[in-house]
Amino acid sequence: MLEWLAKSTVGKMLATFFLSMLPVTELRLGLPFGVALELEYWQALVASVLGNLVPAPLIILFIRQVFEWLRQRHPRMDAWVTRMEDKAHLKGKKVERYGTLGLILLVAIPLPGTGVWTGSLVAALLKLPMGKALPAITIGVLIAAAIMSAVTFGVIHLL
Repeated sequence: MLEWLAKSTVGKMLATFFLSMLPVTELRLGLPFGVALELEYWQALVASVLGNLVPAPLIILFIRQVFEWLRQRHPRMDAWVTRMEDKAHLKGKKVERYGTLGLILLVAIPLPGTGVWTGSLVAALLKLPMGKALPAITIGVLIAAAIMSAVTFGVIHLL
């Protein structure tokens, strides 16, 4: 069964979807991965965009409670949580300064330390309403998808 899943379009789309959900890889790796698996471009695009967006509302809604729970139940995690919050607050200053455009750009630029996870964390810590944060994050993901599409196909054509 796993062999069929690994070779099927559905299996490849699921692998792309789940890889795009992860905080380090996100769409930056998910989209090129899907293309490398020989998915049709639109299939890789849909799987990576949807996978990348899934964590956003969950992070916005629950990350502050998760951080508080970690601090209470696992005091050793306090330093890690504090580092995460400090990084988010630094990036949040730009979001506060530039508003929605700042959040869009934070998510759109496909570099380490940016993306949906960081943007959602910043939105949560700044207590941005879901109705404002989620559309900005979605626009950022679509811009990141366009950038990564250009990079992916540029690299493929160079090889």
